[in-house]
Amino acid sequence: MYAIVETGGKQQRVSVGDVIAVEKIPGDPGASIEFDKILAVGSGEGVVVGRPYVKDAKVIASIVAQERAKKVLIFKKKRRKNYKRTKGHRQYLTRLKIVEVRA
Repeated sequence: MYAIVETGGKQQRVSVGDVIAVEKIPGDPGASIEFDKILAVGSGEGVVVGRPYVKDAKVIASIVAQERAKKVLIFKKKRRKNYKRTKGHRQYLTRLKIVEVRA
């Protein structure tokens, strides 16, 4: 069984046992999180699509770690003007392990 979850403005396809990285969610490692914004639920028999969300569907996950992504470098340059700027950004992420998918 799998579900499509909306979190952090993005959509992720998850099933039991998956480990995913999402935008930062406050909490300590080991804490449990419940998602109720489920866009679709699928299994061997078929797919249930919500309008916009599936009623009574939930995904339960536990926090594995709070971490940061790889650094993204931003570089700006204007030729012949001696103008160069370098900036970096590291996004905060939460790594989750999917425990249960309820339809």
